[in-house]
Amino acid sequence: MALNYIWSGFFLVGFLAAVLQWLFLGDTDIFKRIIDGTFETARMGVMDIALPLAGVMTLWLGIMNIGEKAGIVGWLAKVIAPFFSRIFPEIPKDHPATGHMVMNFSANLLGLDNAATPFGLKAMESLQTLNPNKEEATNAQIMFLVLHTSGLTLIPLAIMAQRSILGAADPSDIFIPCMIATYVATVVGIITVSIKQRINLLNRVVLGWMGGMTSAIVAMIWYFTQYLTKQEIELVSKVVSNLVLISVIAIFIIGALRKKVNVYDAFIEGAKGGIQTSITVIPYLVGMLVAISVIRNAGVFNFLMSGMNWFFANLGINTDFVPALPTAMMKPLSGSGSKAMMIDAMNTYGVDSFVGRLACVFQGSADTTFYIVALYFGSVGIRKTRYAITAGLIADLAGVITAVFVAYVFFH
Repeated sequence: MALNYIWSGFFLVGFLAAVLQWLFLGDTDIFKRIIDGTFETARMGVMDIALPLAGVMTLWLGIMNIGEKAGIVGWLAKVIAPFFSRIFPEIPKDHPATGHMVMNFSANLLGLDNAATPFGLKAMESLQTLNPNKEEATNAQIMFLVLHTSGLTLIPLAIMAQRSILGAADPSDIFIPCMIATYVATVVGIITVSIKQRINLLNRVVLGWMGGMTSAIVAMIWYFTQYLTKQEIELVSKVVSNLVLISVIAIFIIGALRKKVNVYDAFIEGAKGGIQTSITVIPYLVGMLVAISVIRNAGVFNFLMSGMNWFFANLGINTDFVPALPTAMMKPLSGSGSKAMMIDAMNTYGVDSFVGRLACVFQGSADTTFYIVALYFGSVGIRKTRYAITAGLIADLAGVITAVFVAYVFFH
């Protein structure tokens, strides 16, 4: 029901904004921009997202099946089972969904979007086998989705690469702020969903895991800042991310060969679902992306920026952060859109300006909530998302607020 109102609202608000600009500002091209945007976005949703996704899905679902046959995915599930059993109490012990979620979160941590998506869709498919009402999201599916949309990433490699391309003096200076913002978003997401689902987080296992993860992140930040140069941070990030990915493939294959599994047949068996999954999500993707395109091309963001600038100025709050807000506002809606906003902010205000850096931190503080909801829930036919979007947006907001505070501390 939430998606019904949100999707309809995007079109109606965009239409109203366009009519007002036509009547009061004399903008006679506004309707053409919106319609051209819908055609282009519909094309992009199929040609630039769904079809490339089919290839990536085919590869990684095949690799995932090899890992399952080798027993490695199941082993990973057992390792993290004590923690997951607390925050996913509905998932039975040793269920394959746990291993799939671990693979998804691991790929996200390393900023490996291409690998994270197939793992995530496989995890959602596994969780759907436990769903008694196939059209309504379960508690476990909502927790998984919110954790995913909070976008916990240790190494924002793509953002650092973009800063380097634009000539930043220190492309990796947003590394620590991004990590802090995305970690806060993730923790807030867990707490929000846990309160709604009445999950007790105040137990030794959860506190131990959360404390351990926090300590590991702090230790990594300390090591990177104390012992590595900026260039070495970029190099380590790039090497480690891709080394881990190829190592996963090699370990899965070696493990399967040791168990005398026909590796190629296992790959083909798993890969067969890649194209079908991509075809299934096309209507959900196109529907959501086109709605987002309408509200963007209708100029709604420009009105919001003007209103926010007036609001914060009248409260006596420093408004230096406001020009970077379009990136934060676009991020829950569209990853490519927010990337474009980030690049525009760096080009307009300077790659090493406060606004340019803050836009990068916004980009790295969370993931694309509406896109992920459409993609992941759409892949298994879920129509009733319950409070998943609300919880995801709360986590996003926490990441945005943290990004602003951290950016003022680091860059202002």
